[in-house]
Amino acid sequence: MPPDTTERVDGGKPSLWRDRAFLAVWSASTISIFGSLITRTALPFAAILVLRAGPLEISAIRAAEQIAALIIGLAAGAWVDRLRRRPIMIWTDLGRAILLGSIPVAFVLGILGMPQLIVVAFAAAILSTFFDVADRSYLPTIISRERLVAANSALTATASIAEFSAFGIGGFLIQIFKAPIAIAIDAVSFVVSAVLLATIRRKEPPPTPVANREPVLREIRDGMRIVSRSPMLRALALAHGGTHILWGIFGTSYLLFATNELNLNPAAIGIIAGVGGIGSLAGSVAAPILSRRLGVGRSILLGMVGFTIGNALIPLAPAHAALLGAAFLIGQQLIGDSSATVYEIVETSLVQASVGNTVMGRVNATIGTFTTLLTLVGIVGGGIIAEVFGLRTAFAVGLLGAIAAIIVVWFSPVRHIRDAPITTEVVLPGADAPLP
Repeated sequence: MPPDTTERVDGGKPSLWRDRAFLAVWSASTISIFGSLITRTALPFAAILVLRAGPLEISAIRAAEQIAALIIGLAAGAWVDRLRRRPIMIWTDLGRAILLGSIPVAFVLGILGMPQLIVVAFAAAILSTFFDVADRSYLPTIISRERLVAANSALTATASIAEFSAFGIGGFLIQIFKAPIAIAIDAVSFVVSAVLLATIRRKEPPPTPVANREPVLREIRDGMRIVSRSPMLRALALAHGGTHILWGIFGTSYLLFATNELNLNPAAIGIIAGVGGIGSLAGSVAAPILSRRLGVGRSILLGMVGFTIGNALIPLAPAHAALLGAAFLIGQQLIGDSSATVYEIVETSLVQASVGNTVMGRVNATIGTFTTLLTLVGIVGGGIIAEVFGLRTAFAVGLLGAIAAIIVVWFSPVRHIRDAPITTEVVLPGADAPLP
C-alpha cells in the first residue's frame, strides 16, 4: 500500500488510505488504467503491424473514439446526474471487457480487420464516456471537497506507476505475442475493476427524484449554460480544448513517427512511454505542493507551459538516429507528462470543488464534449496534415493548440485564483448566486 502522505485537512478525519470506499476506487482505477495503457499502445500497433495501417487508418480509429464521445457526451452528463454513479461505472467496465475481448478472439480466428478495430474503438468510447463522467462526478460524493487535490493526486500517483509498468510490459507483450493478444489484459482489468467497485457499500446521495426532473434536453442546456456563463469554467474548457488539439494531432502521428522516422521498435517505444509514468508520478507529488505555494491558477498555468515545452521536443528529434531520437522522446515524457499531470490534477479538483453535486455530471460532460470536439479536429486535421505535409509539420501545428491554451488562462480569472472555491450548493444560470 502506498505511504500515507495525505494531509489531514478534513477536520482530523482518518487518512485516505483508511477509507474503504476510496481504497476500492483507487484499486479499481489503478488496475483498469494498467490494462488500458497496454491497449493504448496495442490497438494502434494491431493496425500498424498486423494490418499495415498508415496515418489515415490510425486517424480513422482515433476519430471513431472521438466521434462516439462527441455524440453521446452531453447526454451522458444528463443521465449521470439522474442515476447513481457507481452502477454506471460497474456496467461500463463489464461492457468494455466484452468489446476488447473480441479483438484477440478475432485475431486467433484469423478474421481481424480494420472494420472491427474501428467498431470496437467506437463502442468502447461510448462506454468510456459514461464511465469518465460518472467517475469524475462520483469522487466528490465519497471524499470531502477540501481533500480533492490530495485524492486526485493519490489516484494519479498510482496511475503513474501503472503507466511506467504498463507501457514497458505492453511493448514487450506486443513484441512477443502480437498486439491483439496484449489487448486481452485490458479486458481482464475491466472485469477486476468492476468487481472492486461492486464491493463499495457507502451510499451515494440520492439522485433528483423522477417527479422533479426536467426534460433531458433542458438539463443538457443547463449544463452548457453553467459552463458558458462562468468565466472560470469557460476559460478552463477553452484551455482544455487547446491542449487536446495537441493530443489529437500527436496521438495520430506519434507511433508512426517513432516507428518510421526514428526506427524504434515496439519494445523501445513501450519503455519510453513508460518513462512518462515517472514524469506523471513527479507531477502528482508536486501538484498539492504547488497549489499550496503558488495557488491554483498559477499551478495550472505552470503545468500548461511545461506541457507545451515538453511536447515541443518531439518534432526536434533527429530522423534515423534511434538513440538520440529516443533521448528527445524521453525528455518529452519527463517534462511534458509531469507538467500535464500538475495541470490536470489541479484543474480537475478546481472543477469538482466549484460545482454542486446534482449538476456535476453535466458540467463535466459539457467540458468533456467540447474537449472531444477539438480532439477530433486535431485527429482528423493531424492525419491529413501528416499525410500531405509530413509528421513534423503536423506536430508543429499541434503545438499551436497548447500555446492558445496558455494565452486563454493568462487572460482569464483562473490565473488569479489562489484557493479552489468550495461550493456545495447547486448554482444554475438565472439563480441569484453568481457563477464562479
